[in-house]
Amino acid sequence: MSSNGLLKMSELSEESGVSAATIKHYLREGLLPEPVRTSRNMAYYPPEFVERIKLIKQLQEERFMPLKVIKGVLADDPDRARALVELEDRILEGALAKESSRVSAAEVKRRFDIPKEVLDRLAELEVLDPNSRGYSESDMKIIDAMSRFRAGGYDERIGFTVYDTIRYKRALEGLVKEEVEVLMQRLAGEMEPDRAVELIESGAEPLQDLIAALHQKELVAELQRQRQRR
Repeated sequence: MSSNGLLKMSELSEESGVSAATIKHYLREGLLPEPVRTSRNMAYYPPEFVERIKLIKQLQEERFMPLKVIKGVLADDPDRARALVELEDRILEGALAKESSRVSAAEVKRRFDIPKEVLDRLAELEVLDPNSRGYSESDMKIIDAMSRFRAGGYDERIGFTVYDTIRYKRALEGLVKEEVEVLMQRLAGEMEPDRAVELIESGAEPLQDLIAALHQKELVAELQRQRQRR
């Protein structure tokens, strides 16, 4: 480090863990402010560049954001971008922890009267996500629901198949994408990540109840509309 606290390119690369060639590319793309130039071939970089470069790399590799989008995010509010990354990491960390425990395929077979080919097809459709250790917590909830559906008569004999789950999966994909965007927009940087995670977790159960109630109301409303059209 120079006497005035600035970093050489080699030092900046070492501190950030990003190659000099990549850092120079970030500079050309305007993702980093201009360095302090002491001559035509010599430049020094403020220490705060280190965290900014790490953030750019993280947004690239973990969020798959294009550099043009990252440039806009950093220009608007780099502190908020950091808060967004931290909050997403904390939420994902908690969610993955819950999914880490697995129930073996043998135990699923013992507990539920669902044919293996049905489970395999649900996995092919990415409704279930089993691995070599078995099924996750959310998988088990889906399997339990499918089992109760089949026990109630919703099975292949009257035309219900695993493909009926796709319409719900597709509908939820759009809903969840919008939900995540709203949550991140409203919570990132506005409260501590731990408090934000607590808030999200406390809302999970009432959200499920809300969705179930709205579904019931829409079902009744649609049946009434169809009756009026006849």
